[in-house]
Amino acid sequence: MDIQFQSSSSVKRYLLIAIAVLCALLIIYIVLKPSRPSFDISELTLTTAQQGPLDIYVDSFGEFISHEERLLTAPARGKVSEILHRPGAVVSPETIIVRLINPQLVQDVNQATGALSQTEAQLAAFKFEQESARLNHLGSIEELKATLEQAQLELSVNKQLLSFGTVSKIKLQRAKLAVKQSQSSLEFEQKKYQQFIEMQGHQLTQKRIEVEQQQRKLNVLNEQLGNMNIRAGLNGTLQNLDIALGESVSLGQSIAKVGSLDKLIARIRLPQRQADQINLGAKVVIDTQKGKIAAHITRIESVVTDGSVLAEATLDGELTPNARPSLTISAKVFVEHQSQAIHIKQSAGFRPSTKQTLFVLANNQLEQRKVTFGHLTKNQLIIDDGLQAGEIIVANDMRDFHHFSTLELVQ
Repeated sequence: MDIQFQSSSSVKRYLLIAIAVLCALLIIYIVLKPSRPSFDISELTLTTAQQGPLDIYVDSFGEFISHEERLLTAPARGKVSEILHRPGAVVSPETIIVRLINPQLVQDVNQATGALSQTEAQLAAFKFEQESARLNHLGSIEELKATLEQAQLELSVNKQLLSFGTVSKIKLQRAKLAVKQSQSSLEFEQKKYQQFIEMQGHQLTQKRIEVEQQQRKLNVLNEQLGNMNIRAGLNGTLQNLDIALGESVSLGQSIAKVGSLDKLIARIRLPQRQADQINLGAKVVIDTQKGKIAAHITRIESVVTDGSVLAEATLDGELTPNARPSLTISAKVFVEHQSQAIHIKQSAGFRPSTKQTLFVLANNQLEQRKVTFGHLTKNQLIIDDGLQAGEIIVANDMRDFHHFSTLELVQ
């Protein structure tokens, strides 16, 4: 009986201790429980969600590049003897940027000039020789004509004498044979003359071709020699200079790059996640810090580089005073038009394309709510989910109060 009494007494004692501990913890929780904060509404920055038509633009950045570019290369082997202009210089098509020298090329030009003169002299001599040969052929033809006429005359005389019986028939036959031989000789010589004229024409053509070939060779060499003065070739600016004074260059080696100054295009980098929403022809507003220029998208690359996609825009408006190649620019690219977009004014802490915890003014208190933001366009942040038109949100930094579902307001 004594053992049972002691066991029952121990249980009661432990039960009382547990109740005491729970009461203590409850008192501590009540004492330490944070009270729901309250805010003076006049001290809060509030913004109202609006609904209406809105053009969606994507913010991007980039730079101007020349619409026309020309790579200047060495026309032949040579050495840089003179540099007349440096990058940034304004140039015209005839502006000489670099001079190259090549003694071997000069020697080749002199040799080609001498060869051309020799070929032209040979052509002239050939013409005189052929003219002399032609005259010889004509002289032979005239002699044969005279012989034929003489034979015909003798035949005629013999025929008359035969009628008088003063000449024999044999002599008459000889006269006829002489006429026939003379006629054949004349015809043969005339054929030889025709063949000579044709052959002379072919030979003359060949000689002229040789002269033309030598002339073309000389022209190429002269052009190469003239091109040793490297000219800009267009109106613009010298953008790059790839050689140094005294440097030896090879045929086709890059010398410099020239780009147009007044004809520019914009090369911009579109965010990867939004590039597929942009179409060719999309409107672009370019900001150069000294003005804005209207443009439109003309090319979009398919390759993604460092999270962005390169695109080119043709300028539709006039250039600003500071517009030049390589100028850094910002751009707003049109994506779409929403007729009933819900949006708020952009404030610090609101980030596009994110889901954030905000406090919304409702029933004279602040209620915590998850809000999904979409695009940021022209300082307006699109609301994808979590807000309705007319609702008011707190734009202050409320991260320290996210463990409260509601907050009190003090008028």
